[in-house]
Amino acid sequence: MENYPALIVVAPFITGLLAGLFVWIEKRLSYPIVLTGLFVSALSAIQVLIRVIGSGPIQYKLGGWSPPIGIEYRIDLLNAMVLCLVSGVAFLNLIASYKSALKEIGDRASSYFTVYNLFITGLLGVTITGDLFNLYVLIEITSLTSYAQVAMGDRDRGPLASLNYIFIGVIGASFYLLGVGYLYMYTGSLNMADVAVLIKGSQGSSTVLTAFILCILGIWIKMALFPFHVWLPNAYTYSPVIFSRVVAPLMTKVMVYIMIRLMITVFGYDYIFNTLHLSEAVVWLATIAVLAGGVMALAQKNLKKMLTYIIVSEIGYMVGGAWMGNQLGMTGAILHIFNDALMTFALFLAVGNMVYRIEKVDITDLKGLFGKMPWTMGGFVLAAFSIIGVPPTCGFFSKWYLILGALEKGAYHFAAALIVSSLICAVLFFKVFEICFFESGSHGHEHSSHGPAVIEEAPVSMLVISGLVSLSLIVAGCYSGTIVNTIILPFLK
Repeated sequence: MENYPALIVVAPFITGLLAGLFVWIEKRLSYPIVLTGLFVSALSAIQVLIRVIGSGPIQYKLGGWSPPIGIEYRIDLLNAMVLCLVSGVAFLNLIASYKSALKEIGDRASSYFTVYNLFITGLLGVTITGDLFNLYVLIEITSLTSYAQVAMGDRDRGPLASLNYIFIGVIGASFYLLGVGYLYMYTGSLNMADVAVLIKGSQGSSTVLTAFILCILGIWIKMALFPFHVWLPNAYTYSPVIFSRVVAPLMTKVMVYIMIRLMITVFGYDYIFNTLHLSEAVVWLATIAVLAGGVMALAQKNLKKMLTYIIVSEIGYMVGGAWMGNQLGMTGAILHIFNDALMTFALFLAVGNMVYRIEKVDITDLKGLFGKMPWTMGGFVLAAFSIIGVPPTCGFFSKWYLILGALEKGAYHFAAALIVSSLICAVLFFKVFEICFFESGSHGHEHSSHGPAVIEEAPVSMLVISGLVSLSLIVAGCYSGTIVNTIILPFLK
């Protein structure tokens, strides 16, 4: 029980390395090895969440070294929930995407699984660590493995998208590292809780202000907040299906978590909202991000790229809620981390099924798809309704908290942007539904006088996971109140 926090990170790390070794011995064993590691990680994360709910935060000292000298894993209700989310999505995606990986990546799939597990290790480490520099190292592990996976996608566009991602990712990481350097120069410590104590009462310091600006700017670049989003659409669109399915729901949400962690645990509410008075400016930036993401999505002809711009819009939701400066806004932002990850995962699972069968997902290629892939499209519709915010799906409830937070603050522009964004999403998805359902395709699978549609669904492993995740959007919506009352509100108090 005491070592569950370490197992969350160590299990995928060790099995990833073992899988890499077995590429040279027996390739077929690579997949079950990495799958076992992710299963152990997910199981450990669930146990840790149960323990934190029952007994409070956990402090795990690596190697027995106490902070601030040693690195500490500190788990509370917020990151315990995010750990379950990351490990669960990674595990389910690996099951759902195995056949897709073999088809798309081919002989490199066995080697790819090692990189996949190291990517998940980085995300889990980022979420669990209580050390600012260790956080930087783990962000870079996540980023480096991301660059490699993007480059393994589309042979023409993937490498260029990866290169663009590298350039902007290095800039973001450099900003964050410089900020950590300023904090270390001022406090002599890298432990988050220790730094928070040492800078308390020193909010007038220009060093602390510089550190705050650099750290937040670096994280905003990493999360692709508009206008720092330029790396994201191509990176997610041209990466392999197995990677886009996991990076789209997790990467930006984990970076939003880091932002909230820095705001609450390190710098503190009083400094951000009472000393700096940045709330109004950031909420305006988030409002622009919400609208800009939706408008750019309207111009897309590729379904996958359209979804990436919706992600840009959703990032604005969470940033705006977190910077609202009230409990309702922060509740909506945290709940949306969980809900948006599930919604995006469900959407990309369905899109991955489409890619497996028809290879291209330009919107014009989707004609008659309701006849050819009815179960996949059913899951896609559920996920789309959740993104739009149709009750009782989970997307409705986090948007409701965000709108209430905006109204309480008097940020009517942000509330209006959320409503307009939902309307834009409705236009986008119903346009796709119309093409998929009403327009005749050229693949011979549409309803016509020649006979009924020929059903060519994705393999069962892909279809079952996609269906379960889509149904979970309704379950998560029904239990949104429980999540808020059991996890989010106790954490904020």
